[in-house]
Amino acid sequence: MHPYRAERPFRRAFRAAASAVAALSMLFGWFTATGSAAYAQEPGGPAAQAAGKAVEVRGGNVIYSNTATRCTVGFNARGGSTLYGLVTGRCAQGATHWYADAALSVLVGTTAGASFPGNDYALVRYTSSSVVFPGEVSLGTAGRVQDITGAASPTVGRSLCHVGRVTAYRCGTITAVNLTINYPEGTVSGLFRSNICSEPGDAGGPAFSGSTALGVIVAATGNCASGGATYYQPVVEWLSMYGLSLY
Repeated sequence: MHPYRAERPFRRAFRAAASAVAALSMLFGWFTATGSAAYAQEPGGPAAQAAGKAVEVRGGNVIYSNTATRCTVGFNARGGSTLYGLVTGRCAQGATHWYADAALSVLVGTTAGASFPGNDYALVRYTSSSVVFPGEVSLGTAGRVQDITGAASPTVGRSLCHVGRVTAYRCGTITAVNLTINYPEGTVSGLFRSNICSEPGDAGGPAFSGSTALGVIVAATGNCASGGATYYQPVVEWLSMYGLSLY
């Protein structure tokens, strides 16, 4: 079924919203690390090491690439004995190496796969033995975390929460599934939507229901001042594509 057919009465409105999403998600997708010294969810770096603390990268944390972009890790996953981080494909385009800090001094891994357009997901293979990769996600405030033990497909009416780098922890419900967004580079299909607002910079953040992962933020319409909606790449398809599981 074509993604628009599920919302036939709102077809024109959705097309307009998709255009707005494409424009906003361009702001969401790429952020340079240059000139940004501190972020609320930065996992650590030389300062943490100097203090004798282990550097940790979990869902909701930011990692930095060799192409001067910063991307939020949605969830950490496992394939056999190898650990991976899930990031959006649009953000990861062109990047090969990833670091825990903006100075690019703490290597965490390399890009293992990416898909955009069509889908919007990428995979970072963790290679560092000196960095810890918990299976939980950061809730963005005072060290609070949510343990993640599995993943499920989104269904309309299900409650979920997400964590954005800018807007932090917010909750709502899923309002639509199997949606398509049109980008200048092409279309991304199979997305779902919630009634939770987001702001530019939130892309890549994890969305979950309790301990169950549902998706990763890829775009939004509106804003948190006047109300809006957020679109997500489902996690189940992502894990199936690469043969991974959450832990």
